[in-house]
Amino acid sequence: MKRVLMIAFHFPPVAMGSGHLRTLGFARSLPALGWEPTVLSANASAFPRVDAENLKLIPDNCRVHRAFALDVRRHLSLRGKYLGFLAQPDGWASWWPAAVWQGLRLIRHHQIDAIWSTYPIMTAHCIAHTLSRMTGLPWVADFRDPVASSVGAENRFSIASQHRWEQRVAACATRTVFTTPGAMHSYATRYPQVALDRRLSVIPNGYDEVTFADLPAVTPRRPGQPLLLVHSGILYPDGRSPLPFFTAIANLMAAGRLAEGDIRIVLRASGSEVMFEKELHRLGLGRIITLAAPVSNHEALCEQTEADALLLFQGSRFDHQIPAKIYEYLRIGRPIFALVGPEGDTAALLRETGAARMVPIDDVPAIEQGVADFIHALRAGWAPTATESVVRRYSRYQGTVALAELLDRVVLANRDGV
Repeated sequence: MKRVLMIAFHFPPVAMGSGHLRTLGFARSLPALGWEPTVLSANASAFPRVDAENLKLIPDNCRVHRAFALDVRRHLSLRGKYLGFLAQPDGWASWWPAAVWQGLRLIRHHQIDAIWSTYPIMTAHCIAHTLSRMTGLPWVADFRDPVASSVGAENRFSIASQHRWEQRVAACATRTVFTTPGAMHSYATRYPQVALDRRLSVIPNGYDEVTFADLPAVTPRRPGQPLLLVHSGILYPDGRSPLPFFTAIANLMAAGRLAEGDIRIVLRASGSEVMFEKELHRLGLGRIITLAAPVSNHEALCEQTEADALLLFQGSRFDHQIPAKIYEYLRIGRPIFALVGPEGDTAALLRETGAARMVPIDDVPAIEQGVADFIHALRAGWAPTATESVVRRYSRYQGTVALAELLDRVVLANRDGV
């Protein structure tokens, strides 16, 4: 067995969206492909939110080690304010020195063959870069999101630092991996010397079959019950805004094309509840659209399974990203109503799978017509869904096969001095 050190901030018991699932999925399947993973993460107190139930997701054969880290916002702020230069490259920069010390110990003790790190958080790449320089081990840098669309605008120090580190990753990582073709092509445009070296790869996200093993059987909805539409995950006022969708629903009701008893919509863990609640109140949609609290990933999957259809919001600002939830949506097999940028990677995936009715996220008239047509298709039983053979192509295991092959290549090249 070869051994890989996986450096990931987002790892259970963290409860910050679905970013931890990529690392978990790789760690679960790598042993069957000849690679033994050791995960290096941060101590739980560094996470803004935790869920102890997530610890059950960690595979039994996966070693997990944690290094000291502070969250600058929560631990080093005074009256909600902190010194911006402390967040370079991000608010968890304090993780860096302790993780390097811990990583060196793990590399020696477990005879590690390769290093893998995942962004966000950029500090994970800083740790991997340092360890690779100190040990000579090959380093695979994974970008779950592009830097350009992930860095917040509230701290100029962090913004500048993260872009400098993106350049350093381009120059120093043995291989750089992205989750979508658009993200890889954008990176190649900014750093053409890396593209010419053929050091860029795409390993898409996917679904983990094990997480679907004990979902409840679907109960058919009784005639006359409202259709249930569910969105699970973070929404943003800019780029993933549901506000045009709210307006379209209100317009359909005002025109008599949609009645209160026709549908029920749940936006689970949207993250901007205060803003969205005001808009729902203004439009009189409080009895149709519910802003629901976060739940565990298993509970969220159960809710999606019980839904008649699933909602997806992904505007053109995020054209080079594909939400991780889309792969779970595909596996669940419910029809998808997607409000997306028509030229982005998300739209391309949905066209390839044939699993969704798509409309532009900010075109209210198009959304109105799309919702009306989609509801009619749901009631008639011919709303679009992907076939099982298509869905199987997006299992996390297939991505892990690609990662294992990539790790094999970089280790062989490193031993041969290439």
